[in-house]
Amino acid sequence: MGGLDGLAGGFAIAFTAANLAWAFVGCLLGTAVGVLPGVGPAVTIALLLPLTTQLEATSALIMFCGVYYGAMYGGSTTSILLNSPGESASIATTLEGNAMARRGRAGAALATAAIGSFVAGTVSTVLVTLVAPPVAEWGLSFGPPEKFALMVLAFMTISAVLGHSALRGFASLFVGLFIGLIGTDVMSGQIRFALGLQELYDGIDVVVVAVGLFAVGETLHVASHERRVVETVERIRGSLWMSGRDFRRSVGPWLRGTAIGFPFGTMPAGGAEIPTFLSYATEKRLCKGPDRFGEGAIEGVAGPEAANNASVTAALIPLLTLGLPTSATAAIILTGFQQYGIQPGPLLFATQADLVWALIASLYLGNVMLLVLNRPMAGVWAKLLTIPRPMLYAGIVVFATIGAYGMRNSWFDLFLLLLFGLLGYAMKRSDIPVAPCLVGMILGPRADTELRRALQISQSDFSVFLTRPISAALLAFAVLLVAAPVLVRRHNARRGRA
Repeated sequence: MGGLDGLAGGFAIAFTAANLAWAFVGCLLGTAVGVLPGVGPAVTIALLLPLTTQLEATSALIMFCGVYYGAMYGGSTTSILLNSPGESASIATTLEGNAMARRGRAGAALATAAIGSFVAGTVSTVLVTLVAPPVAEWGLSFGPPEKFALMVLAFMTISAVLGHSALRGFASLFVGLFIGLIGTDVMSGQIRFALGLQELYDGIDVVVVAVGLFAVGETLHVASHERRVVETVERIRGSLWMSGRDFRRSVGPWLRGTAIGFPFGTMPAGGAEIPTFLSYATEKRLCKGPDRFGEGAIEGVAGPEAANNASVTAALIPLLTLGLPTSATAAIILTGFQQYGIQPGPLLFATQADLVWALIASLYLGNVMLLVLNRPMAGVWAKLLTIPRPMLYAGIVVFATIGAYGMRNSWFDLFLLLLFGLLGYAMKRSDIPVAPCLVGMILGPRADTELRRALQISQSDFSVFLTRPISAALLAFAVLLVAAPVLVRRHNARRGRA
């Protein structure tokens, strides 16, 4: 199916009443969780996973994506009004956004954030439409060695890049690999690591793990570190719209932020934090406006907000075409695909073309919905910041428990939920990233299968991974991801001593 034909079919599916409703629900929830500090899209989608098991796959995944990029819109509200980023990608926005709010220009800051997010999201969605099909076609040439190398790259990416320590990232990854291998081996039929418990013969449900690690673990961590200081929420004073001068000053940063953010989203080592700070630094160098940076320059809000939305949209390219998650939220969405027995990757555009194009079409619709939701309702979103935190955290734990039990009506699942919730809490306390654990559990069994298939084809010759160009290049890139930071630190240390 061609790109334009596929997109036309996707719009026909996305414009059905049910899918429009679920897209709206996802955008609404995404904006809300973006506003609430400590509650992010990964936690929200993890909570929704067990509650959407009876929902049609296309509708559920449209809603998940709405939550994902909706949170980027909502995160700017918290950054500007509370000086506390709801998402890590919104940290750069706090630097100028809150300064604008203190000067009585919160409305203009919120407006440039919303319009910049719309511009960046729309441009990036057009690029996803154009780029994703060729990447998927390229992926169809992958055999078992290339697929295994790609998963190794995913392991290295998510472990070495997320978090402050590669060693802790790999520790989290190996825990996930172990959890993923529990149960019956697909190729041999042998029971592995089940400890004699029949409940583990079919393995551990990835949804229970995701809800436990992200929803329960994150909630326990945030609740235990609740700050006792009183936070000041800046009031929205004056007009909620931008002046003509504000608009003219924002156009350039919107476009530059999109150009910076999109490439980072497509990279295996991407993410939204780096491009937002690069955009902020770029605008600081180029700024010629009357407001100095640090005192409320509108360019410092427009650029980073465009960069983080472009990056989030672009992250769908490696996720859909190669099955490669580049963030914690992307890993949760990958879990959502697997919940319906769908495996993202090169074959997705051939086997699930209607679903993929409906998902891409929903991005266009979602950006319009989010612009409408964010501009007139800015005051409503600001009131969410007054919700008592204990009530919020208690509600998350209750929904997580009901969802986990309702999947199979199993008390053993509740035990696992508590176990992984405590594990997630311990990992947060120890500054161990949670995303590598989930990625290891999801991709570990597939990597095991592809490794054994590749060795069967090559008659146990491990050189097959180095003699095939694509697998060798992917493995080399994976090694570079781990080695480059170490080499840079050593080089800087030698220069410092010199």
